[in-house]
Amino acid sequence: MTQAPARPHVETAAASGALVATSLSKAYAGRTAVDGVSLELRPGHLHGLLGPNGAGKSTLLRMLLGLVRPDAGTLVVDGRELRPDEPRGLRGIAGFVDTPSFYPYLTASRNLELLAAWDGAQSHGRVEEMLALVGLSDRAQTRVRGFSTGMRQRLGLAAALISDPDLLILDEPTSGLDPAGVRDLHGVLLALARSGRSVLLSSHALDEVERLCSDVTVLRAGAVVYSGGLAALRARTGNRVWRLEASDNDRAQSIAIRHSLLNVERPSSGGLCIRGGQDDLDRYLLQLARSSVVVRELVRDEIDFEALYLQLTEQPAARS
Repeated sequence: MTQAPARPHVETAAASGALVATSLSKAYAGRTAVDGVSLELRPGHLHGLLGPNGAGKSTLLRMLLGLVRPDAGTLVVDGRELRPDEPRGLRGIAGFVDTPSFYPYLTASRNLELLAAWDGAQSHGRVEEMLALVGLSDRAQTRVRGFSTGMRQRLGLAAALISDPDLLILDEPTSGLDPAGVRDLHGVLLALARSGRSVLLSSHALDEVERLCSDVTVLRAGAVVYSGGLAALRARTGNRVWRLEASDNDRAQSIAIRHSLLNVERPSSGGLCIRGGQDDLDRYLLQLARSSVVVRELVRDEIDFEALYLQLTEQPAARS
């Protein structure tokens, strides 16, 4: 993959939100899929969308892309409220939900040419550039029916970028990519954000979202359980993580099990990994001292992102 095309730098701290969704709701046959979801996507930022299967992510993405009309709520892009009878208001927004689809009997280049022709003259000259960007220049004249899943994902990104959108919405874009392809795609997404675009990234890969995104929205049962910065998410939990090395780790672990409010694990790196509140840790350390177990090292660490995610998605849904 090549470097994403450059754009003038955007001072994101002062920029207004590229997209603001407020209280979006959607139900199918009486079943609520999305329940009052609100989020803001800012220019120059990668925003992660997380949630377990059935949380409403795909329905939300379809509403943001104009593929599904919400039953309630508003969607504002660049200060303009989008209306169902004004589909051109979605210009500047592009992306895909689930696996990108193409004409299998046409080549990669021809598929993009058709999209560019539909979009207008501005996109017509971008086909070769976009294929190069996603690393498919050598497959430009290959029919899509022979593409692997990873190659289709690359072509999907090229299709989404053909119109040079301000807002990019991507659903599991690294699915099917090998490690080198994932690395290259991450570089492209970061470059797109640095150029001033907004990128919404829906993914089940928590490490990917943690590495790339400054903001996240987490859904559970169709509702938002958290939407905001990753740093703020870490700060709001009362629990912390400590790495402890004791004179007798086996005995230290058995004592920790008696403290029901602490979660203790034995990482492969050795010692103990302890999650819990400060007061609970203090009581545990006193018990170790009374039991003649010496604490040789105690280091405070951040609670890991997976634990935060599970806390949010395994508890009853509540709007943040």
